[in-house]
Amino acid sequence: MDKINVLIIATIITLFISLLLIFFLLTVKTKNKTSNILFAVFLFINAIDLTDPLFGLMFDGPSNLGMFKTTIAFFQIPVFYLYVLSVSYSDFKFKSKYLIHAIPFLIVNAVLVPRFYAVDAASKMDFIINRRNMIELQFTHILIHIQIIVYFTAIFMLLKKAKKLYLENNAGTHINSYNWLFQFTTVLAILYLIVIVKNIFKFSEYPYISEWIKVGIMVLQLFIICWYLFKALNNPDLFRNIDSKLKLVKDIVSEEKTNTPTVVSEKEYNEELLKLQRYMNEKKPFLNPSLTIQDVSNEIQIPVRDLSLLINHKLEQHFYDFINAYRIEDAKSILKDITKSKVTILEILYEVGFNSKSSFNTAFKKHTGFTPTDFRKSL
Repeated sequence: MDKINVLIIATIITLFISLLLIFFLLTVKTKNKTSNILFAVFLFINAIDLTDPLFGLMFDGPSNLGMFKTTIAFFQIPVFYLYVLSVSYSDFKFKSKYLIHAIPFLIVNAVLVPRFYAVDAASKMDFIINRRNMIELQFTHILIHIQIIVYFTAIFMLLKKAKKLYLENNAGTHINSYNWLFQFTTVLAILYLIVIVKNIFKFSEYPYISEWIKVGIMVLQLFIICWYLFKALNNPDLFRNIDSKLKLVKDIVSEEKTNTPTVVSEKEYNEELLKLQRYMNEKKPFLNPSLTIQDVSNEIQIPVRDLSLLINHKLEQHFYDFINAYRIEDAKSILKDITKSKVTILEILYEVGFNSKSSFNTAFKKHTGFTPTDFRKSL
């Protein structure tokens, strides 16, 4: 089977799975509708980009439509960036300022007007035949490479901040969702890095290498989409968002440094700490698997800002770890109770506020040095 046949088969399979995932994302019932729409748009744009082999079979020679289809690729990474933004922050909304992401697409199409869009078929053919020497196409490839680097840098910075905000303000067990999104973004970044290498060879003395890399990219995309489809079908409500208005503790502390700490403020912190500890021990809010710092703030009448500083800065613990410490202590009490020796580990983790075995085992080992099973056996 030659390269062209492999490319066409991989394209058809990838397109089918992409369309299946798009249908799922647009029809599944979820609170993350905006996020699903954005990822469906990302997949659709990617699907358009994948149709090059099929497009070549349907149309004879270069065309304005074919070139315009190629430049749509400039929307791929910006849409993925907005998708990550939407799954990270619960208050995400479409804003007119996001139209700025269309600027590279508009620039490229404007550059192509004089010597491609506005000329006859023969000139278009000559443009494609001599593409390696055409400054417009060289500019297009340089611009998209810059776009890839800039956007993925921004996405990784966004994920890093979102995860830290989650740890500082949320005690739910959905942190694994952020870890998975980071993994998915990393895989996509590697894929686009391979695309950059492919494009470098495209304008080198070895253009055939670029064609073979293109086949590899197509096959890799198929596996990535299948992976995402598997994850989406098994976890339709994958992400739990945070408020983008929340500030990182380090930023709050930086603002606080303008005010000199006083004995009174330290006394207030101690009083708030006692109030917090009494609330945790008496009311046991940590049994709620979706507990947030806002929930605790509302109950004990301490502003979120002050409570965040108290836990994340003064106690030097993320809110996530602070709450899990209470859950683990409660789990230890159950494991030590002889009358509850028949209660399974799974039942215990749900009872103390976890809803994931992996997060429970990780937190338990972090706080005790043992797995729950080993801890029970050691008693």
